[in-house]
Amino acid sequence: MPLSNVDPANYTQLLAAKVEATQTLLAPFHPPLPLVVPSPTTGYRMRAEFRVWHQGAELDYVMFRPGEPGTPVPVREFPVACERIQALMPLLLAALKREPLLRRKLFQVEFLSTLDGDTLVTLAYHRRLEDDWESAASELATALGIALVGRSRKQKRVIGRDFVTERLRIHGREFHYRQYEQAFTQPNAQVNTAMIEWACEAAAGLHGDLLELYCGNGNFTLPLAQHFDQVVATELAKISIRAAQWNLEANAIDNVQMIRLAAEEVTQAMNGERIFRRLAALPQPLADYALHTVFVDPPRAGLDAATEAMVAGFPTIVYISCNPASLAANLQQLCRSHKLTRLALFDQFPYTHHMECGVVLQRR
Repeated sequence: MPLSNVDPANYTQLLAAKVEATQTLLAPFHPPLPLVVPSPTTGYRMRAEFRVWHQGAELDYVMFRPGEPGTPVPVREFPVACERIQALMPLLLAALKREPLLRRKLFQVEFLSTLDGDTLVTLAYHRRLEDDWESAASELATALGIALVGRSRKQKRVIGRDFVTERLRIHGREFHYRQYEQAFTQPNAQVNTAMIEWACEAAAGLHGDLLELYCGNGNFTLPLAQHFDQVVATELAKISIRAAQWNLEANAIDNVQMIRLAAEEVTQAMNGERIFRRLAALPQPLADYALHTVFVDPPRAGLDAATEAMVAGFPTIVYISCNPASLAANLQQLCRSHKLTRLALFDQFPYTHHMECGVVLQRR
């Protein structure tokens, strides 16, 4: 997103245009009027990533315009980042300029923060990091009050820890989430909180057990577990599973079974096409769960055809989408058997064309 697009004065107009475009796209499925959740106009991103540009003694954060990979644009201010990241950016840059061990062959900086300001910085290099780098990096981390990770090819050095801990208050209850560097997390924490609360409201009154696909670090899983007898949550990324297991224990949630399976494998297991040893960890066979509801939050491509068909077998489908176009493609099939009963639009990415959608589908 070009920073020139960031214009808080026009935010309401820009959001209205996105809402209209999304409603037009989904109109063939006869949705109800949507709940629209706006974003803060500035300070909403909990993560940021910049290339680092060396010019003699100078050092700059830079970004590149689409189609112009060779023309760096210095980033002096980044108003979309949370206050903690905005405050850290000049302090970190000044410290890197002063310390040759930290700036040499540095090519990228990544920030990951939380609503409480717990912050991790990743420095990526085109060179091997030795013990002298770690000593200088430890001093930097202490001075700035951050955790720090150094990365180079086939190498990772951790100063303190390689994660932050986010705290989200969902309908009056506080949930703790461990978020690892370079693992997927929702970038807009305030809108994410609204998304989770909407999903919990959609789940209220449902019964039986829940199957969740693409559960990540348990972002939705933890609060949703309050509304179901048992939850079977699946995810493929090892680092997300590791975070989710910690999150379940830290939040004293004991009715969730976390299984490392891809969505395609879950579909095969549900259809009885394959037997997976990883499912042996479940306290009872998968077929014995009363799985009346499925929750999906797929990648931008949406649900593949086999998963789409499997999901259509559930009485209730709760679907979070980061791509209205792929959602519409899936709805062409899902709405043959289900009725779209709830719609919400979440502006996770202000000043861009992206819109996050939430839908609830009930079997006709």
